[in-house]
Amino acid sequence: MAIFAFSVAPLGAGESVTDSVAEAVRIVRASGLPNRTTSMFTEIEGEWDEVMDVVKRATEAVGAGGHRVSLVLKADIRPGHTGELTGKVERVEERLARD
Repeated sequence: MAIFAFSVAPLGAGESVTDSVAEAVRIVRASGLPNRTTSMFTEIEGEWDEVMDVVKRATEAVGAGGHRVSLVLKADIRPGHTGELTGKVERVEERLARD
């Protein structure tokens, strides 16, 4: 299991990339895998192959208009652990609450 954070956007598509990014997020959400989107990244949790398939499809959707695509990908690979998409944040919040 792993958590992947990725950002995908078309290059040369003008200043607003909202429509392309929304299509990528739509694909992630339809995957059924745990995910969340922030202002800079979309995070998705799952097995390597299933997440890479989703990232690939999201990237292809962003590039469907023939634009060049920028993809940033980061992974936290931790076999045997699930629920870390929220678990990691919860542990930090608990620590902050104790201080």
